[in-house]
Formats: sequence, C-alpha cells, structure tokens
Amino acid sequence: MPSHFATPTPLLEELGRELDVQRRDGPLTVMRDLNSAINSAFEYTRNTTRVDSPIDEALRMRKGVCQDYAHITIILARQLGIPCRYVSGYLYQPGRSQDRSTGEATHAWVEAYLPGLGWIGFDPTNNTTTDERHIRVAIGRDYADVPPTRGVYRGKAESELAVTVRITPSQTAITDELPVEPPPWIAAAQQMDERDRDQAQLHIMPQQQQQ
Repeated sequence: MPSHFATPTPLLEELGRELDVQRRDGPLTVMRDLNSAINSAFEYTRNTTRVDSPIDEALRMRKGVCQDYAHITIILARQLGIPCRYVSGYLYQPGRSQDRSTGEATHAWVEAYLPGLGWIGFDPTNNTTTDERHIRVAIGRDYADVPPTRGVYRGKAESELAVTVRITPSQTAITDELPVEPPPWIAAAQQMDERDRDQAQLHIMPQQQQQ
C-alpha cells in the first residue's frame, strides 16, 4: 500500500539533487550522512506545519517539525533502496538538553533496516542515532499509520486534544527476570569481533605447531 505522507514530489526530487543523495558507501554510512544532511537543510520551527501538512510545505519553507524531518528522510532513504519506517514516541531530555524537540510533546524519528544490523533508529531532527532516551510508542509507514487519536464523527462535532507527559528515569532494579540486552548493532559488532579472534587463532595455531 502507498504511504500517505511519505510520497515523492518534484520539490523532494529537487532537494535530493541539491544534497546529492546517492549510495556511495554502505547503508549505515549512507543513513548517517542523510541524517546529518536533513538536519542541516531545515530549520526546526514549531507551528510552521500541521499534522496533516504535505511535505511540500516544509520543503518550500525549509522549516518544519520532527514529523517533517522524518517523512523527508523516509522518502529519500526508500529511493535509495533502504527500507525505512516512521516511529512515533517521546524523547527524554534530562537537565538542559540541546535537543530541538521538547520532552512534553510527541517526537518522531525513523528506523532503517540495515543488512546484518536490523532496524536502526535515526533522529534527523537532532542529528543523532537513537538511544535509551528515545521512547518508542508506535511504528508505521508514516504519521497516517500512528496518529495519537483516530475515530469517526457523526453530525456536527469538534474535538480538542490536551496531553500532559512526564518522563522520568525508571527506578526498577535490574534482575535476572529483567535482563538488559544490548542494541542489535552492538551485538552484531561483538559477534564480528569474536569471528575475527577465531580467524586469528586459526592462523596462529599452525605456526606454533611448525615450531
């Protein structure tokens, strides 16, 4: 099924040429470069777009919010053949955070599927990869799949959504029943290190036997 908001447009194609978006290196490097490029190309400005705004509004103004950053990144990544999905959640901001988004509002970022690593999160709004501060709530093709509310009106009706969010570190003790697993890319890197050590031992063993 097509993606409602993450759909290419002429302005998007123009941005892709301007940023020279193409696959030069491995997918991980490509996504990191794209993450940084989108972060630099747009000014984070609240209330410049709406939840139902097409990407062309942000592209025309070169301003937007996290939702716009995510949609534009998703389209450009998919055009490079990299599977990419929209993530909705919250961002924990301890102390005086330098993040562009606010901790009281929902936040959006993307996850790209990379060979050997699985789904890796990228936050173009803040030019970072995701970490324990990114609290994932829902995933989809774009915002249309994961709105905070969904329903159907009958007759004349209006609605207003008011939300208060408080994010604090968990004080739950880590036990055997609640193990902490490393992110998939860390586990993959550890496995690669183990394979390298095994290969090194295979090369060393015959030399020792010859002596």
